[in-house]
Amino acid sequence: MERSSLSPALTVTTAFFILFQLSAAQTNTDYIKTSCLATQYPRLCYESLSVYANQIQTSPRRLAATALAVAISSAKSTRKSMEVLAKTHGLKPREAAAMTDCVEVAKDSVCELNKSMGEMGHAGGPDFQFHMSNIQTWVSAALTDEDTCLDGFEGKAMNGNLKITVRRHINKVAHFISNGLALVNKFASAHTPPST
Repeated sequence: MERSSLSPALTVTTAFFILFQLSAAQTNTDYIKTSCLATQYPRLCYESLSVYANQIQTSPRRLAATALAVAISSAKSTRKSMEVLAKTHGLKPREAAAMTDCVEVAKDSVCELNKSMGEMGHAGGPDFQFHMSNIQTWVSAALTDEDTCLDGFEGKAMNGNLKITVRRHINKVAHFISNGLALVNKFASAHTPPST
């Protein structure tokens, strides 16, 4: 049997380093789990953000920005799905009109979320509240866009597989956006602007 060539001191140092890394990772995931309790969908929040624990660490700014990035990714995926569904052959005129609206508001949602993400990079200093207000407005608008899409499917005449599929996609992205907005709001409310 081969003996390790590592000295006992190096082995102990390595063990402490590993324990420290595990402890930091646990702290990061605990921070995300606790922060996600402020959202309407805490389980989805934790599951979607905990994979970024090393990048987020315990930073409220990084947590809010990552939640927005996850919402953007979901919004882009939903937009693509809406574009594919809109091209489905055999749609009734009212379904085609509803899908046209959904594609348009899905594009708007992605645009508003992208503007929010860009604004996060400027959120600091004396204009912090101004930037956060812009972000909150745009993320709220993106959430409203998703509701607008579903409005086109109201009524019994619109029951069917298309309505079910659209609702599933829209609800999923709306949950991500809602979580992002909650974490943006939490970040904004925790920030104390500098006194002037």
